[in-house]
Amino acid sequence: MGRADMENEVLPILLYSYDRLRDPKLQHCFLYCSWYPEDYPIRREELIENFISEELMDRRLSWRAENDQGHAILNQLERACLLERVVWDGSMKMHDLIRDMALGITKHNRRYMVKAGLYLREIPDVQEWTEDLDKISLMKNSIEEISIGMSPNCPRLSTLILSENPLKSIPDCFFTQMRGLRTLNLSHTSIQYLPHSISDLENLRTLLLRYCFSLKSVPTLEKLRLLTRLDLSHTGIEELPDGVESLTNLKVLDLVGTSLSMIPTGVLHSLSLLQQLRLPIHIGVPIEEVLALKHLEDICGSVNSVSDLNRLITFLQSMMPPSFYSIFLISKFCGYTSVERSRCKLVSFDQKSLMDSSLGEGKILLPRDIEELRFSRSGLSGSLADGFQMLNNARYVKKCNVYQEDEIECIIRLSSTEEQQSRGVPFESLEELSLYELPNFIGLFMWEGKAAVAPLLPGIFTQLTDLKIFGCNKIKKLIPWSLLQTLPNLQKLEVKYCKEIEEIIGDEDNDGSPVISSSAEITMPRLKILSLVNLPKLKSICKGMMICDSIENIIIILCTNLKKVAPLDGQPSPPPSLKNINVYAREREWWESLEWEHPNANNFLQPFVKFW
Repeated sequence: MGRADMENEVLPILLYSYDRLRDPKLQHCFLYCSWYPEDYPIRREELIENFISEELMDRRLSWRAENDQGHAILNQLERACLLERVVWDGSMKMHDLIRDMALGITKHNRRYMVKAGLYLREIPDVQEWTEDLDKISLMKNSIEEISIGMSPNCPRLSTLILSENPLKSIPDCFFTQMRGLRTLNLSHTSIQYLPHSISDLENLRTLLLRYCFSLKSVPTLEKLRLLTRLDLSHTGIEELPDGVESLTNLKVLDLVGTSLSMIPTGVLHSLSLLQQLRLPIHIGVPIEEVLALKHLEDICGSVNSVSDLNRLITFLQSMMPPSFYSIFLISKFCGYTSVERSRCKLVSFDQKSLMDSSLGEGKILLPRDIEELRFSRSGLSGSLADGFQMLNNARYVKKCNVYQEDEIECIIRLSSTEEQQSRGVPFESLEELSLYELPNFIGLFMWEGKAAVAPLLPGIFTQLTDLKIFGCNKIKKLIPWSLLQTLPNLQKLEVKYCKEIEEIIGDEDNDGSPVISSSAEITMPRLKILSLVNLPKLKSICKGMMICDSIENIIIILCTNLKKVAPLDGQPSPPPSLKNINVYAREREWWESLEWEHPNANNFLQPFVKFW
C-alpha cells in the first residue's frame, strides 16, 4: 500500500478521533503539537509550559494546578492515539500522518504559517508575512540571518517561534510592525544581541531565550509590564537586564546557567507574583527576599549555610500547595554543579558543604516530601548512613545519588552494639541508590569489630529496587551472601567500570570463612535487569545456584574473566521472563567459551542472545 492509499484510508479515522475530542481546549492543544517538526520528541514539561503561555487551557490559581491540567490533556491525547509517548524518556511525539492531518486542519485557517524542520536556509519572503497572520513556527531550520531592512507588517501576529536556528542577528526594524506579539521564542539560536525594538513589544507575555549561549546582553525590559514568563537560562548574560524590577506580572523567571554575578537587592521583592524562580547556583539565594514570595511553587538555587537551608526548607514546607525545589548547599562554589529541570524535590550537598565540624546529628532539615538526595564532593566520610544521621527527615528519601566522595567507604557499618540498634534504619524509604566514582568505597556493608555474624537491621533496604555502582575501583565484593536478604525487592542491578571487583555476591563472611557451597541456592526473586560492564577482574556473579525467575534483561560487556553467568546457569530451561541477553559482537568467542552446568544451556539460551 502506497502512502497516498494509506492516507486515504487512515486520515478519515484520524479526523474522527480529532472530532471526538469535542472539547476545544483539547483540540487546540493537539493542533499546537503540529508546530513542531515531524517525528520530533517534545518534553512534556515544555509542551505544558507552552500550553500555559498560549492560554490554551483553563486558567488556574496555581502553577501546579495548571501543570496537572496540562498532564491530563496530554494523557487524553495519548489515549485518543493522537500523540504517542517516547518510551526511553517519556516525551511526546506526533506521528507524521497525524501531523499532516493537523496541518491540514490549520491550513483552513490562513492565519497560521508552520514551516518547522524543513531545513530552510532563508527566512520566508516578506510577502508571505501577511497582515492577518496570528501564529508562525519556523523552528529547527537552518536560518542564519534575517535580511537588513526586513520589517514584516504583521500587526495581529501573537506567536513567533524561531528556536533551533543558527540565527546570529535580527535587524532592529524586524519587530517594529509586530506590536501585538505575545510569545517570542528565540531559544537555541546563535544570537549575539537582541534588537532594541524588542523593548517596545508591550503586549509580550512570554520571552524565551534559553540556550542562547552567545547572547551577552538584553535591552531594557521596562515597558514589558505584561510579561509573565522570562527564560534567560544558559545564556551568556553577565548582568540582569534593565527594567526587570518593573515586571510586576512575572510568574516565571529562569536564570539558571547564566554568568550573573549578583541579583540586585530589591528585584525579587518587586516580583511578588513569582511562582517559579530558578537562580544561578554560584550566586546563592537572596534568602530574605525569597521568603517574602508567597506564591512561590518551584525554586532552584543554592544556599551557603545550614541555617539558611533550614529557613528555606521551613518556608517551603509551609506553602500550599507543596512546592517543588532543587536546593543546593554549597560552602564555596568551585566548579560545575548539574541542575535539574522543574518539578523536582531535590536537596543536594555539594562542594565541601559537609566538612563543617559543628554539624551534628539531626542538625540539617530536609523537607518531609523530599524525593531525591544528592551528595557531590560534599566531604561525606565514613558511611552513607553516617551522612543520613546528620539529616532530619532523611527517612523519607526515595532516591539517593552519591558522586565523587573521596572518603566514603561503605553504605552502612554493622556491629553488634546496642547503639546501632537504637539508631534505627536510615534507608527505610530508599528505592534508588546510585554511587559514582568513590575511590575508597569497598562494599555496601562493613563490619565493626570481629563479630562472626553481624546483626541485621530489620527493614534496612526493603524498598530498594535500583542499585547502580559506577567507577568504584577499590571494591572487590559488592554484597556479602549473608546480607543478600536485606535486598528482597531489588529489580535492577548495574555495576560498571569497577576495575578491581571480583565477585558481585561475596562467598565469604566477615571473618574470611566461606559461607556458600557450589550447590547452595541464592534467590533474588524480583531482579529484572542485571548489567555488568567493563569489570576486567570479575570472576563470579555468585558461587551458588542463583534463582532469578523474574530476570528479563542481562547485559554483560567487557567482563572476559567471567566463566559462568549465574542467573542462567544450572537450570534445565531459560528463566520464564527472560527477553534479552546483550553481548558485544566482538566478544562472541567469550560467550561461546562460557561454562554451563546443564549440557543444553547454550542451545536453549541462543535465541535470547543479541550481539551488538
